[in-house]
Parts: sequence; C-alpha cells; structure tokens
Amino acid sequence: MGAPELRILNDSTELAGEAADLLLWLGREAIEQDGRFRVALSGGSTPRMLYATLASPACARQLDWQRVEFYFGDERSVPPDHPESNFKMAEETLFAPLKIAPGQIARMQGEAKDPDDEARRYETEIRKRFGVAPPAWPSFDLVLLGLGEDAHTASLFPGTAALNATSRLVVANQSPKGVKNRITLTAAAINHARACVFLVSGAGKAEAVRLAIEGQAQDPRKVPARLIQPVNGRLVWFLDRAAAAELTMARQGIVSHEE
Repeated sequence: MGAPELRILNDSTELAGEAADLLLWLGREAIEQDGRFRVALSGGSTPRMLYATLASPACARQLDWQRVEFYFGDERSVPPDHPESNFKMAEETLFAPLKIAPGQIARMQGEAKDPDDEARRYETEIRKRFGVAPPAWPSFDLVLLGLGEDAHTASLFPGTAALNATSRLVVANQSPKGVKNRITLTAAAINHARACVFLVSGAGKAEAVRLAIEGQAQDPRKVPARLIQPVNGRLVWFLDRAAAAELTMARQGIVSHEE
C-alpha cells in the first residue's frame, strides 16, 4: 500500500485532460494484458468533464472501446432517465457518443423498489462478470471517485452503516441530503482495484481534501475518503489548485503543479 500520487492542475479543464490521459493509458495496458478494461464510474461535475473529454475525437480513437466494461461506484434510487441518475449522466456524455453497446454496461438499477435487494443483485452480477466467487475479491482495473464537502466518496457517507461493510462488494446506504436511498460499492471492494482515482475540483472541497490526504488522526468514519487505501493498487488524486489549497505543501508554496 504505497503513498498517494498527487497531481495538481491549474483548473478543472486541465484536470479532465490529465485524468483522461491516465484512463486511456490504463485502458490500453489492461486490454493488452487481459483483453478487456473494467472501470467503475463516478457521478458528479468533474467526472462529467472527464467523460466529455474521453468522448472527444482526439481521445475516442485512442482506445478500443468495444473492450471496455463499465460499472458504477454508486447510484441514487432514481430511474435511469432521472436528472439525478449517475447512469443518465454517463449515458449522455460517454456511452451514447462512443456508441457503447448495452452489454458492456453493468448498471445499478436505481429504480429498484428495495435498494438492499438491488445491492445484492449487483454484487452477484459483478461476481458473475468477473468469474470470481466469494470470499475472493474481484479487481476493477480502475475505480473513479469523487469527493464531497463532507469527505464522502461514492455513497459512503460519514457515520453510516456502509462504512462497516468488510465482506460485501455492494450495499445499500442512505445520504444525509439529496436523494436519500443509495446503492454503493463498499470501501473493501474499491480497495481491491488496480487503480483508485479521485477527481476533485473547487475551493469548496479544499478542507475535505486536506482531511482525506493529511488527516492521519481523523476517524475514517468521519472522513470516509480515508478508507480508500488500495491493497495492491495505485491511489491517485487529481486536484485543481483550488481543491489543493489547504494541503500543507500548498500552503507552504512547495507544490509542483503539472504543466
């Protein structure tokens, strides 16, 4: 479990470009090694910019998209055409522009009546697609993650029951605001990925970034992003200057920004 890799960019546009370059590189490596690239997507405004970048002509031709399998890190309990749906956002910005076949997409069914039943169904689907039975862990090639101002990631919120899940891949959880019912990958499932990549922009996230990266004394139940500690994979943080502003090295003026 190595130290996190910090990549600090000038703004969210530059961040999306750098993150796209890493995703494309990881994708080519995975396809060359395993014949496929398995990525779990995140919702949010910064990932939206990443997806739009990936769907641009310059990026679209750099990966064999037919060999990519898409999963989701979390989903709200809403239908797939709802404005709050992570699937809808990915469909509009990534899947449709790149003409991704439905069979390449493993969707969390937010419209399911019982989120816990759907969490168990989705866990079963992941295991079936990966060909991995319990107690072994499937390993995503990449899990994309956002960060909330309360330091939550995926739908792992401070003080919630999902933070205690150590043997499940997917659980139901509840958000303190917005759409209450959620479905989320567990920290344990995320931590078995080959690469976990946070995408964070904006001054409103700066304190959460500081707590997640430098808050060693913080209780992870209060700072869920601190639970993301890959077992054997890489942990990469893409931050814009505003999001990185409260880090010690930024305040001391010793941050080297990516060019």
